[in-house]
Amino acid sequence: MTMRLRILVLFILLSGLSASAQIYEIGGFLGGSNYIGDIGKTDYIAPSETAYGFLFRWNKSARHSWRISYTQSKITANDADATDPARVQRNYSFENDLKEISAGLEFDFFDFDLHDSKPKFTPYVYTGLSFVSYNGLFFVGGEPKYDSTHSTAALPMILGLKGRILGNLVLGVESGARFAFRDDLDGSNPTNTNLSNIRFGNLRSNDWYVFTGFTATYTFGNKPCFCSN
Repeated sequence: MTMRLRILVLFILLSGLSASAQIYEIGGFLGGSNYIGDIGKTDYIAPSETAYGFLFRWNKSARHSWRISYTQSKITANDADATDPARVQRNYSFENDLKEISAGLEFDFFDFDLHDSKPKFTPYVYTGLSFVSYNGLFFVGGEPKYDSTHSTAALPMILGLKGRILGNLVLGVESGARFAFRDDLDGSNPTNTNLSNIRFGNLRSNDWYVFTGFTATYTFGNKPCFCSN
């Protein structure tokens, strides 16, 4: 399934939701991205490129919600920034464009009833399943080369803090690592078997990428009943 088709399917699902029984949030994400893999430094949270997108929450209770998001960014890395002398000597660098769709469950540590008139704050965690498209990379003579667009699944693990301060506006900050199910986001382990002789790095460890930033969502929908019958 192509990235465009996945986006279309998600929009169809969203349009089929009724706003009469639950409360929804729609808004955007703005922050930065970084990558963890076989090139450059290995800092866990070190945003270096702009990341942006949108997200949608369907609050099913005061403690959990279904969430769908789209995020895109560029990841970059340079061996010159590494602390490993072997990487510095190798002197590889790359950049790659990522487009991610993610769907899953967000769990709030505290009750987050948005129809309560008092300000609300809660830390939260999110996980689910992501699909990311990117440029297939490989290295020839120390220089990155591109072939066709690739895609893979990824496992997101996000920790954040959000709060409703004024009216229908919810603001948040979050950071989340994505474990990609492939090892070729940086070109170290190309999927093309004809290029197996130019692989490098740890071939048993897949790539990671991280999005860190701020969210702002607008709430709408009738007051839900978060009580059990």
